[in-house]
Amino acid sequence: MAVGVHAFPAGACGNERARLARMFGTEPARAIGSAEVPVGEMRVGVLMGGYSSEREVSLRTGEGVVEALQSRGHDVTRILWGGDGTPLYELLRRSAIDIAFLALHGRGGEDGCVQGMLELMGIPYTGSGVLGSALAMDKLKAKEMFRLHNVPTPPYYTVGRADLDDVVHVHGSFGFPVVVKPRREGSSIGVAKANQLSELVSALENALEHDEQAVVERHVRGTEIHVGILDGRVLGAIEVAPKSGDLYDYRSKYTAGLTETICPPRVPATRMRGVLNLGACATRALGCTGACRVDLLVTEGENEYVLEVNSLPGLTPTSLLPKIAASAGMDYASLCEAILAGARLHAGLTSQSLGDPSMSPSFAIA
Repeated sequence: MAVGVHAFPAGACGNERARLARMFGTEPARAIGSAEVPVGEMRVGVLMGGYSSEREVSLRTGEGVVEALQSRGHDVTRILWGGDGTPLYELLRRSAIDIAFLALHGRGGEDGCVQGMLELMGIPYTGSGVLGSALAMDKLKAKEMFRLHNVPTPPYYTVGRADLDDVVHVHGSFGFPVVVKPRREGSSIGVAKANQLSELVSALENALEHDEQAVVERHVRGTEIHVGILDGRVLGAIEVAPKSGDLYDYRSKYTAGLTETICPPRVPATRMRGVLNLGACATRALGCTGACRVDLLVTEGENEYVLEVNSLPGLTPTSLLPKIAASAGMDYASLCEAILAGARLHAGLTSQSLGDPSMSPSFAIA
């Protein structure tokens, strides 16, 4: 098994899971309260659905996680958000869960909103905290943080709806080709490549249907590599090669057979170490924790660029993080258990500030 990878063996449970968690430093911070309950004896709610454009991906992730955790003997309940109009806080209250496994993607679920609600309700959850989630979802703020922390990222500028009538001057001498992205969307939704001004205008109009601002990023020709990180430890990396072109768009991501994946990537070992380190640096720059996936471009000219950090990466059959984990010797159910083991509260709120200690479950892995 690769150094730094912490996999829970298929039969690990109870005290054995506790020993492994402590060994690898994945024991979650305790929530508010005094009672300690083993994770294996706690009710896990898998949050899925939502109202974002990534709802279908979320449902597929959620079902996979439910099946995996149930196969390991966990008490799991599905929390399906969206559809009948029931507010999420009401669904959480009714479910009486102890831990939330976030299988949400996109706005509302991946951008800090749900994380903030769970903090106030005192329910430990998987993934990053409020700030890390918000920064990772906002492509503009993420790039600003990358630059602040000397993490290389392609040059860019932003465009709002008011700028559509003056694209020629806004774009100026930036050049082509470029990649246009909605500022706050995931799964490559609304992403397009533009080789000339007319394509840029069309791409911007499409991106601005998804958000109030779009990010125009210089297209960098290179090998796209995705780095998997779990609780601050690098699991490994995978190369993606879309068969339809050089843009890894939504269709390429979620349609079986449209993208070739190569693991390990076709990059010299000496250079690969730098790529993996850059992925870890990107998550630290945004303050992301738990399971993350960092998307990078590696050029022939010995340059690497970080495109984005995914704070709640997909766990579907075509998703990359499970493939990265598998290459490191961690099967899908073990990956889900390891993510669950990192569930915690991040804000440090007290029972007094929450106002209702009874809503604040406390736990440890034992």
